[in-house]
Amino acid sequence: MTETTPGWLAPEELEMTRARMPILYVDAVPVRVDDSGEVTHVGLLLRIGPDGTVSRALVSGRVLHHERVRDALLRHLEKDLGPVALPRIPASLQPFTVAEYFPTQGITPYHDPRQHAVSLAYVVPVAGDCMPRQDALDLVWFTPQEASSPQLQADMPGGQGFLLKQALAHVGCAP
Repeated sequence: MTETTPGWLAPEELEMTRARMPILYVDAVPVRVDDSGEVTHVGLLLRIGPDGTVSRALVSGRVLHHERVRDALLRHLEKDLGPVALPRIPASLQPFTVAEYFPTQGITPYHDPRQHAVSLAYVVPVAGDCMPRQDALDLVWFTPQEASSPQLQADMPGGQGFLLKQALAHVGCAP
């Protein structure tokens, strides 16, 4: 049965599309900032993967057909962090990096066995209460120093630990 919601593909259509062309995604690193705009904490989701492994993750998801990148960011932040997270999407949608995920490991630091995906990555301050939803078990706030630890970044599959490291450097929190 084909999904009738505009922008969504039926599972078999999505699988066929993923096998033939790159898919556009957004990645968001939720952060808390102080009054001077300095990052004080980084929020990471706790998820259980399809194979039962527990891992840390960034907010991430597809950009739908005919959806603005800004709207996709808001949709995924609300989906994962709840409706009162109060994200502050940057006025300029210039990503801090573009991450290219490949089904073949080793081409880039990013890996997604399902597909070739291109992701625009953003650091997004959130000011409200975050209540993880969907498939996220929890959201844990880490200091930039804790988030910089190789051990924590190793708990993030598909190269998201490397992406987190880039995000921290982008906001001046390099170890």
